Amino acid sequence: MARGFDVIVVGAGHAGVEAARAAARMGCSVGLCTLSEATVAHMPCNPAIGGTAKGHLVREIDALGGLMGEAIDATGIQFKLLNRSRGPAVRSPRAQADKRRYGAWVAAALRREAGIAWIFGRVGRLVERGGVVAGVELEAGSGAAAGERLHARAVVVTTGTFLNGLVHVGDRRTPAGRAGEPPSHLLAESLKGLGLSWGRLKTGTPPRLDRRSIDFSRFEKALGDEEPVPFSFLTPTIDRPQIVCHQLHTTEQVHEMVQANIARSPLYNGRIEGIGPRYCPSLEDKVMRFPHHERHHVFLEPEGLDVDEVYVNGCSMSLPAEVQEALVHALPGLEDAVMMRPGYAVEYDFVQPTSLARSYEAREVKGLFLAGQVNGTSGYEEAAGQGIIAGINAARAVAGEDPFVLGRDEAYLGVLADDLTTRGCLEPYRMFTSRAEYRLFLRIDNADLRLTERGREVGLVGDRRWARFENRRSRFERNLRRVSGTTVTLRNGRRARASQALRRPDTMLDELTSGGGLRLEVGSGEEQVDVCSVETHFKYAGYLERQAATIDRGRRMEGRRIPRAFSYAGVPGLSLEIVERLSAVQPETLGQALRVPGVTPAAVALIGAKVGGK
Repeated sequence: MARGFDVIVVGAGHAGVEAARAAARMGCSVGLCTLSEATVAHMPCNPAIGGTAKGHLVREIDALGGLMGEAIDATGIQFKLLNRSRGPAVRSPRAQADKRRYGAWVAAALRREAGIAWIFGRVGRLVERGGVVAGVELEAGSGAAAGERLHARAVVVTTGTFLNGLVHVGDRRTPAGRAGEPPSHLLAESLKGLGLSWGRLKTGTPPRLDRRSIDFSRFEKALGDEEPVPFSFLTPTIDRPQIVCHQLHTTEQVHEMVQANIARSPLYNGRIEGIGPRYCPSLEDKVMRFPHHERHHVFLEPEGLDVDEVYVNGCSMSLPAEVQEALVHALPGLEDAVMMRPGYAVEYDFVQPTSLARSYEAREVKGLFLAGQVNGTSGYEEAAGQGIIAGINAARAVAGEDPFVLGRDEAYLGVLADDLTTRGCLEPYRMFTSRAEYRLFLRIDNADLRLTERGREVGLVGDRRWARFENRRSRFERNLRRVSGTTVTLRNGRRARASQALRRPDTMLDELTSGGGLRLEVGSGEEQVDVCSVETHFKYAGYLERQAATIDRGRRMEGRRIPRAFSYAGVPGLSLEIVERLSAVQPETLGQALRVPGVTPAAVALIGAKVGGK
């Protein structure tokens, strides 16, 4: 008898684990398909979580009740708050991870979820009937019964770089989703038969060095923060010792070696067809595209506390192994370093995300959701963010409920979904703070105030997190009243309302609380979020008010929905190009239609007149 589940999740990377846990916590029976528990939440590239804008995504995942923030707090080995000296909108946490402990922590968390069943095997085919998903079929010889069919009411595909994956090291090409792991050919072809739009992308990774062969005393230290800032709102403090990373630079000799061997790089000799990430270029790209730069940063980052592999951040490449080894030895201080394995490039098929609704459900197949690099993104954080939203919506689809969709004004998760499904991907998509037009509202300190109530509504936020959040929200509201009602003494001896004093550029909240007579309530381990939230509320009040007015105008456009079967060809005055673009994307609202590349405000006005409403 065939096994059946409410939701099947294909893949247990960063997208898959969030999707599986979210659906299970919302009451669904979940089948999690993966080849091995050893690669759960694996980090094949940089062993780090967070960074500019990416840290925002992790905070939002955590605020909704997701895994990633707690996982990195439990297993991180060096923490930094980036952009600390800049405005609150762009401050973002980053942490080096112990990659093995990280994956083991996530796997253990999933094991504790009673609703998740592990299925060790490779999915070869998606089963659908009349445009509705019905389940999956496993490949023979992949650790599962030959051709076993698993029934499901929703399927979340999170296959990363495995669809027709091809790994390149110089002239050597190996079918693989990542080093040492076979690609998914049958599933790729099965998905292609469903009418989705497809493309091909490329990403890469640097060589790994043996820690025991490196004299770290020759390099400048790259230290973490003395007082680490946690990712999760549930983590009060991080008090364990942190490791040291090291930094160095490329040299003219290194650049000359790259130039001399560039014809042997599959990136430059035509062997790689996929488009690579513009904002995370390989060493070949850095040297060839930026010849005016005399040197480039390189960081030596341990991949764990008790492993010998060191990640050479800044040296992603796909040159022949012997050339990579020579390049490593040409880096000052690494003359005797032992290369444990070379870097490589991997190209893979991806689904053009304009084929999806903002819930990450495929428009052509009801109940089919896709999340992660299969949607054209790069980064563990972008994958996890898609995964938790796809998992929520898979569970809601099973329950017959409306999709859970976040707006651009609510979260970076909303910006991510809207960018992908409205604009698509010409290259691997990476999140930046500049992509969020309302970023002063979308800060790391207020992610819980924005999203935890939403997570509670859908069933992800448990009682422990909810009780902590209610205390934090009440404390925030009391602190706002206290600042508004307290008169303080300034440095010049003058007296003023604290709320007005904070609007002065040279007056900070810690000055008023340390000597000005203001007292704030601060939760245990929550000083960073409590203080930042209150200070930003008053210091940027004018900007926030203007941005709120802009958001209100935008919401009126977002509130005017476009019927799913709407025919753009039937709107007089629309050009053929605009009709084609809108028909391909199928925007859900007039606001989304306005963000489709090439669509003008005049065209949206014509559509609005046809759709009707206010």
